[in-house]
Amino acid sequence: MSSNTEQTFYADAVLFDMDGTLTDSIAAVEAAWGKVATDIGQDPAYVIAATHGKRAVDNLAQFKPHIKEHEMDREVQAFEESILYFADAYTKHGPGSLQNSPVNSGATTPALSPSSSNPASRNSSRASSFVGTLAQLAPFRRPSFLHRVSSLLTMSPSIREADSEALENPISEESEEVSEDWKATLQKKHQFEAWQLEAAAVDRSVRILPGVKRVMDSIPKGRYAVATSGAKTYAYGCMTRVGITPPEVTITADDKRLKAGKPAPDPFLLAAKELGFDAKRCVVFEDSPSGIRAGVASGATVIAVCTSHERAKIENCGAHFIVDNMEQIEITPEGEGENLRLKFTIKPKAADAHAHAQEQEQEEKPVALPQAQTKQQSSHPLAAPPITATQPIMAQ
Repeated sequence: MSSNTEQTFYADAVLFDMDGTLTDSIAAVEAAWGKVATDIGQDPAYVIAATHGKRAVDNLAQFKPHIKEHEMDREVQAFEESILYFADAYTKHGPGSLQNSPVNSGATTPALSPSSSNPASRNSSRASSFVGTLAQLAPFRRPSFLHRVSSLLTMSPSIREADSEALENPISEESEEVSEDWKATLQKKHQFEAWQLEAAAVDRSVRILPGVKRVMDSIPKGRYAVATSGAKTYAYGCMTRVGITPPEVTITADDKRLKAGKPAPDPFLLAAKELGFDAKRCVVFEDSPSGIRAGVASGATVIAVCTSHERAKIENCGAHFIVDNMEQIEITPEGEGENLRLKFTIKPKAADAHAHAQEQEQEEKPVALPQAQTKQQSSHPLAAPPITATQPIMAQ
């Protein structure tokens, strides 16, 4: 639900989804799934829509049923490394490398401003062309996807004759051709495949979403976890790129303790258990329909953020609260030790608050004496003063 009045409640811990909630790598993810779609002759838009918020292992099993069980871990890693390649290609090999020095695989990327958090503000890769196959890179799977690409390039006779500086910095400032036609230069010098050129043409870098750093910094260590549909390669790669240190409890899709991924509640239940709290005393932050349903099924209080989906697409998934992004959230620790509780404050959007204030002003009678106003409290079951572990949850 959403409200134009401030609401507060208390809980013990926080369980974050990652992509679309903490980070925005949707452009790179869509590009990677779009490439898979092209490889198998499917419509990219259909595959992208069907895979969002679900584990790569489940999606690959659905769209690439020929993958054998013993091959799946390797295929998932190769796919998730392709996401990171799409995320980094613009800055490492494309026009972005002309303005900035190439970044390494752990480099951070800019934060999104509140105005750029709208999912429509990022160029979707659905309109892009996806050419080539990951299978062509199969012999180069170790040790990493980015290293495999470099190895692939070194197989070219023209590259063998190139100097080492050109290998490390494919786009040299000394080349006038690069500034005039970087794509033609790359293709000539390194024999990039079409999909690699397309990857370098569009900025799909990973970004941190509005309010995330402030909210995460406000939560004591040991009181929050990440539970994501991404495997470890992708999850840790995304978080480190935007300056987020993965918490000690980070549940990824390749965790062998999981029997099922979202929309099943298993990832959130395991995260809560590892933190040492009952999921019913936790708050889940999610952006996707499948993730929201997983949070609701776990028994947690779910706050949905409209960072990757329009409100209409997620408002009927069962979330207890819906906000535009984490700029509307404040988390304040109260108490100490075992008695520590997290106070959640959900602020209305500025426009909603202004409209509410105008409504109140219109309803006031000129002759009425000023009345002290009390802040409205949420009717949610967790809306109670700080409690100890032995006290029942009571509505206020």
